[in-house]
Formats: sequence, C-alpha cells, structure tokens
Amino acid sequence: MRRLELIIVVVVVALDQWTKALVRGRLALHESLDVFDGWLSLTRVHNTGAAFGLLNGIDFPFKAAVLVAVAGTALAGVAWYAASLPDEHRLARIGLAGVLGGAIGNLIDRATAGYVLDFVDAYWGDWHFWAFNVADAAITVGVVFLLLDVVIDVARTRRASHPV
Repeated sequence: MRRLELIIVVVVVALDQWTKALVRGRLALHESLDVFDGWLSLTRVHNTGAAFGLLNGIDFPFKAAVLVAVAGTALAGVAWYAASLPDEHRLARIGLAGVLGGAIGNLIDRATAGYVLDFVDAYWGDWHFWAFNVADAAITVGVVFLLLDVVIDVARTRRASHPV
C-alpha cells in the first residue's frame, strides 16, 4: 500500500509541474485560451496568496517566505498523519497521497517563484470559479477520498454496534 501512495504523490507532483511548465511556455500572464467556449478556458494567473486567493491582495514583508513556512508546516503535519494512519483506511491513505502530492506541487511553485501558477478557469457567463491547477485538483479529490473514508468508517462502526 505504501508503494501505491508514493507513486500517487510522485505522479501528482510530476503532472502538476509538467502542466505548469507547458502553461509558462505558452501563455503570458492573464493570457487566455478557450477550451470550451462559455465554460472552460486556460488562463494564466499567479496566486501570491494562500488557498482560493486569500491574502492575494495583501502585501507584507517576507510574504512569500511566510507562506512557504506555513505551507511547509502544514505539509509536514499531513505527512505525519498519513504515516500514522492504519492500512485498513485505504481510501484515506490514497486521499492523503493526493493531498500530499498537490501540496508539494504548489509548495515548489511558491518556494521557487513566490506564487502558485493557476490556469484552469471554469466559468458560466460572468461567474468564474477560482482558477486552479493539477495540484489543487489532486488536493480536492484527496479530500473527497478522506471524507468517503470517514463516512464508510462511521457506517461500519454503526453496523458493528447495532447488529441486525
């Protein structure tokens, strides 16, 4: 199981960094390329803030270094939790691998460029979802797996404590 988790982390980081390199080489900042008109574009944006652009409009001394330190600390905490989770929580372990891969991918950007490169722009009319990248998608899917594991674990515990 640990081998699969490591493979997931490595694949997520590699795919994330590869897609960001493609975007860096093909799109200027704020340049957009329609994929599905009226629904999905590739638009290069730089997130200098935290998740969902929090703190994006705020500037303070050593902002990038502070965000790298916070992200690194959170990453260490998630890694510690993943290492301590029992093998029978397979969905949670796979989910945590996705979260770790995504967090590492975004941390690489933040540490090397001072921002996270986002480029997937999903929208409907004038409404736009936050721009995101492969790392963000892996984190989101990983959290869904974690939640599924909790739901399954609760159902399993209820069945065990209330046999029919």
